[in-house]
Amino acid sequence: NPLILRQKQKAVAIGDKTWYNEKKVAKECQKMKLYFIRHGQPIYDPDRLTPLGHAQAEALSKWFLHRAPDKIYASSSNRAVQTAMPTCQLLGKEPILCDWAHEALAFEDFHAVDDNGNKQWILEVPTTIRQFISPEVNALGDQWYTHPYFADTGYAAGVQRVNAAVDAFLEEQGLRHDRENHCYHIIGETPKRVALFAHYGAGLAILSSIMDIPYNVFCPRFNFALTGVTEINFHHHGDGMVVPQITVHSGTAHLYREGLE
Repeated sequence: NPLILRQKQKAVAIGDKTWYNEKKVAKECQKMKLYFIRHGQPIYDPDRLTPLGHAQAEALSKWFLHRAPDKIYASSSNRAVQTAMPTCQLLGKEPILCDWAHEALAFEDFHAVDDNGNKQWILEVPTTIRQFISPEVNALGDQWYTHPYFADTGYAAGVQRVNAAVDAFLEEQGLRHDRENHCYHIIGETPKRVALFAHYGAGLAILSSIMDIPYNVFCPRFNFALTGVTEINFHHHGDGMVVPQITVHSGTAHLYREGLE
């Protein structure tokens, strides 16, 4: 672990044998919480929030006041940015825009064609969901998209795109994804809190990638409320190994507090 090694070298250099404590340094320096937030109530065309959506975003900003993220990211769609802005303004931060988290890209990656030839989200097509939960597809694990049923889809490319984007995003936070061993390794100092404002459809792909849960397993079983906050703790297990844990999924306490739920 490069960070722990630097801390140890510093202790040795100043001759302080009691100052350095590997477990303490790991616990204090390598702990990160990621907040994933779905946008507020939207109008899809033109892309923006409704008045209720703006009220939801304002309520969310109050919730974040005492949980201030070090960095705030948002999908480049208007509805995600508008949801993030009250929190950014309250905390004096600028959102970092992420084209890779845009809903339009996720839809192109993870749509299905219904019996009438219309494109729909995968989760809205019962025949696709039946395949997702079938023993034959589940037996393929994270290579689920290699099943012959999905041969003419773009799911493989979609998974690869999202995985690459998620891994790059988390490397910016000092965490390198070890997909073979289903964990992360600390490669630098991590921020204490990070927020990512995005979407339902994109969120299914992003969180399944972060958590190393195959998309076909994750997609039919999770949903996101409007402005729901999912909290992921990147828990350090020693030797620089980190395994993420979802501690809250799609929490809406901020809406209850403001009478919006």
